[in-house]
Amino acid sequence: MSNLEGTSGSEGKSSTVADLRNALTSESVPLAKRFRALFSLKHVAAQGDNEQAYSAIEAIAAAFSTPSALLKHELAYCLGQTKNTKAVPFLRTVLENYSEDPMVRHESAEALGALGDAGSLEIMKKMKDDPNEPTVVRETCEIAIDRINWQLSESSKSETLKPSDFASIDPAPPMASTASTPDIPTLKTTLLDTSRPLFERYRAMFALRDLASPPDAPTAEPAINALASGFVDKSALFRHEIAFVFGQLSHPASIPALLKVLGDQGEESMVRHEAAEALGSLGEEPGVEDKLKAFLNDSEQVVRDSVIVALDMAEYEKNGEMEYAMIPEVTASA
Repeated sequence: MSNLEGTSGSEGKSSTVADLRNALTSESVPLAKRFRALFSLKHVAAQGDNEQAYSAIEAIAAAFSTPSALLKHELAYCLGQTKNTKAVPFLRTVLENYSEDPMVRHESAEALGALGDAGSLEIMKKMKDDPNEPTVVRETCEIAIDRINWQLSESSKSETLKPSDFASIDPAPPMASTASTPDIPTLKTTLLDTSRPLFERYRAMFALRDLASPPDAPTAEPAINALASGFVDKSALFRHEIAFVFGQLSHPASIPALLKVLGDQGEESMVRHEAAEALGSLGEEPGVEDKLKAFLNDSEQVVRDSVIVALDMAEYEKNGEMEYAMIPEVTASA
């Protein structure tokens, strides 16, 4: 997944959903440009229950035929962020495709959780309890189940959650706190407590994220340091989510931890790829681009692809573009 929520940019004058679909699904189009087309389509798909939104969802889903695991996992993430349940059938198909890359299937399960799809609970419960499923799929199903059940519960309606600076639909809501002073040590303890359900630990993770924003908040660096301590966790899914959160925060204090993760050849590729994209969001910081370029020939395809996208993100950050996406306007398809 990525942290690019943009809807417009500086290239071109207008485009149709059909144009964006062609760009997204064409293997001859550079990967970075396909990502920009994807984020434009996501914006259209999130505009409510209408024909154009559904066309955008279909356009995104059409790209699941690509051989790029990185792009496919990003497609699933974007579909989960649309708040549009028309995306559910496409995501279920990917999740139930046992020949698909586990990273893509995991993102599809997470997206179904983000959409609050109670109809997917049964299949995810089976996958969660299936020892033959990849760990990343089982763990994601566990969190998605808990998220959907939380969303449907009465207790969720009574919780008072701290307003977040982030518009993303997260795998878990931030942990509710009644304390007037945020307790970062307590949240860190919950974050690192492997005896707790992953859903609870994720709630602590997103509470720490919110305490790390804005970047000049007195709680920012302590919260980032607490989050970075989670990179020693045995769960690759957990570690990759911390890298994603760092990408959302774009705080310079996270750079050393992200560079360490990216440079660890023994780390899971799904974690390293997320670290690369997070560093892309910090592209205006001195030396980050050069560090990323060192991994353009990495042995892992998903890492190489992520670095390409991250460098495009870094260029966007340096140039001060208003939004990271392909075009400034999307018109109805002909």
